[in-house]
Amino acid sequence: MTTTIFYIILWFVTFEFVLTKILAYLNTLNWSDELPEELKWIYDEEKYKKSQQYEKTKHKFSMITSSFSFIVTFLVLVFWLFWVLDSFLRTYTENPIILALSFFGTVIILQTIINLPFSYYSTFVIEEKFWFNKSTKKIFFLDLLKSLLLSFIIWFSLLALIVFVYQKLWDNFWWMAWIIMTLFSVFFMFFYSTLIVPLFNKQIPLQDQELKKKIEDFAQKVWFKLDNIYEMDASKRSTKWNAYFSWFWSKKRIVLFDTLIKDLTHEELVAVLAHEIWHYKKKHTIQMLVFGTLETWFMLFMLSLALKIPEISYALWTTLPSFHIWLVAFSILFTPISIILWLFWNILSRKNEYQADEFAWINYDPKFLQDWLKKLSEKNLSNLRPHKAYEFFYYSHPTVLKRLKFLEKFKKLW
Repeated sequence: MTTTIFYIILWFVTFEFVLTKILAYLNTLNWSDELPEELKWIYDEEKYKKSQQYEKTKHKFSMITSSFSFIVTFLVLVFWLFWVLDSFLRTYTENPIILALSFFGTVIILQTIINLPFSYYSTFVIEEKFWFNKSTKKIFFLDLLKSLLLSFIIWFSLLALIVFVYQKLWDNFWWMAWIIMTLFSVFFMFFYSTLIVPLFNKQIPLQDQELKKKIEDFAQKVWFKLDNIYEMDASKRSTKWNAYFSWFWSKKRIVLFDTLIKDLTHEELVAVLAHEIWHYKKKHTIQMLVFGTLETWFMLFMLSLALKIPEISYALWTTLPSFHIWLVAFSILFTPISIILWLFWNILSRKNEYQADEFAWINYDPKFLQDWLKKLSEKNLSNLRPHKAYEFFYYSHPTVLKRLKFLEKFKKLW
């Protein structure tokens, strides 16, 4: 049985790799050297060619990085390197918590070192070539160190708690682990903007008083109590746009990237916020949190069943059943289910985006909503015509082209 599970693990790793390569290939079939008729109202010839070049460059780079990652993973499994690492660490400790932390700590550090050249190339060659990157080498490496430190503090605290609970409760550990992980998720959803973001970016109250007044007037119009509007210095890393919304109980905060403020008109920015406000009013964030919480519950329940099968741990050739090795093996065996859940997540997310666009259309001038969507495509060199299978699998938002067509259709009905 151990050997059978090992071959299933290898098959799942290979299946996921082949699936992603097939989807990537299908996506290339929609590339075109000439500007398609349906995009002429969004892109000009020059911008379209640049977006296609960006798409092709990212595709080639992704083929290299994903293939390299697959080869490394496959070799680690075939040559029993998880067992090698586990055996080495056991010469120093048998404490399950320390063993799990040192095991995953070593894996994370090795992954970071292996992926560093690819990350560096992506930032300072690809993103630089297309005028997106504004980061310096100092910022790049400081971000890397901060991210590693945060990973060790946050995720290792969570892992230590889960291993401790497992040691105490054994078969019934999963429901307590679920409560712990849910509390972690809720905490970081509410406090991400105030605790994590300031470690990387400065957030200051919105300086443009005229824009602030227009935002506050619209919020009052749609009965939305807004406490704080901030701008963030995203331009020190990238020229790309974004905005996000966070809250804790009655306290609501909207954060605009300074790149967004610089390139959009006041009216277009209010249209962006109308979209974000509807996500809150329709409780889309809570909806996605509930979905993620149920997904975690199901995953931990399945893990509790897997922990009763020592052959799953032995499938990675360990001589002793180890909780951390079980986690690695289970995460691979869970791949088909995680793909299905991922697809449901994207379907729900795309539906929510259409609803938020509809609200912005009804409650604000639709012209400005369309204008910022068009500018978003041009600014981020978005691929507006992905293959249907690729879009279905990867896109959490509808393409801008589909969103604009949806608004045009809605305009006729309205």
